[in-house]
Amino acid sequence: QVQLVESGGGSAQTGASLRLICAASGNSRSATIRSIKNMGWYRQAPGSPRELVAISSTSGSADYANSVKGRFTISRDGAANTVALQMNSLKPEDTAVYYCNANQVTITRPMGVPVMYPDDFWGPGTQVTVSL
Repeated sequence: QVQLVESGGGSAQTGASLRLICAASGNSRSATIRSIKNMGWYRQAPGSPRELVAISSTSGSADYANSVKGRFTISRDGAANTVALQMNSLKPEDTAVYYCNANQVTITRPMGVPVMYPDDFWGPGTQVTVSL
């Protein structure tokens, strides 16, 4: 029902900055996103479980992993259904595949009532590599 596409990953040196952007859309021409309750970013390093990096709610709240507080900032454009992650002061331990996540997505279709999907939707991931 929902397609997420990430962009902005790549390689950077320690102390540099990168900006990730995720755009959400309905996965068919008849499906339009009406709202997304939560959008955020997770990451997974080799041999490690996927972990929350930052998440933003339509209520205005944002939560961050302790390891990125003060360095990363999440922002959303509700009208455009996008979420961005500004990553500053990057460290080698930030190296991971970063995944965009969205849940509680309300979809509308022509002549239909809006339907809220509580599921988690994921993007394919974008690699971020930070070198010394």
